[in-house]
Amino acid sequence: MVARKTGKASKPKAQATSRPRARPASTAAKPTRAPGFAGFDADLFAFLRELAFHNEREWFESQRERYERSVRQPALAFLAAVGPAIQRVLPSFVADARPVGGSLMRIHRDVRFASDKSPYKTNVGMHVRHAVGKDIHAPGVYLHLDADECFLGVGLWHPEPEVLGKVRRRIVERPSAWKAAHDGSAFRNAWKPAGESLVRVPKGFDPAHPHADDLRRKDHLALSPLSFDEVRSAALTKLVSKRLTAARSYVQFLCDALDLPL
Repeated sequence: MVARKTGKASKPKAQATSRPRARPASTAAKPTRAPGFAGFDADLFAFLRELAFHNEREWFESQRERYERSVRQPALAFLAAVGPAIQRVLPSFVADARPVGGSLMRIHRDVRFASDKSPYKTNVGMHVRHAVGKDIHAPGVYLHLDADECFLGVGLWHPEPEVLGKVRRRIVERPSAWKAAHDGSAFRNAWKPAGESLVRVPKGFDPAHPHADDLRRKDHLALSPLSFDEVRSAALTKLVSKRLTAARSYVQFLCDALDLPL
């Protein structure tokens, strides 16, 4: 899945060799965030709102320490905290809290072929992959934070045709299992189907099939909204675990279709 790690913070200046002076109150350093995840701070969303208006390198560089403090470090702390909770529900899914190359997606946009050359994303994305997810297209878990909305995502976003074909064939072969996984009350109360669909049922599948609407899907993806109060709470890790428990049968079906362990 889907879908969408920056440089080091600036170094403090070396201390003078003479007797140190007291730091003026107005320039006192802000306290650093305690280890562990304590919820995402309101300044994360304030930073993203301001970035939307000042999406340029000069502004970002002037705010880099703030980005580290209010955005990047809390996101890495969340991944470290939520990883064990996710694996209790989805054992093969890995929340990678490494600063580079892990689950936290880069804030830099790829603008090589884009008409919009704004250098930065105005959201925070975290992609928790299946253990085989870097080698093949596999189901994933996604957390999205921006100033307008926050949500969890689970499933397959823009899968390759071969992967999508396997899911469609599994739906045809196991319609009862699909209905139980996709239409169960626990899942439907917490998650809503999302993504793109074809206009018609693809060639080779019955247009009159009871799950024809699902056979038309180009994405097998579900979203679960999160309130700003929920993402600012230290209990977010427990909430994510609860939501994923409700989606476990859905993810199990997708994994089975692709011959992957849960």
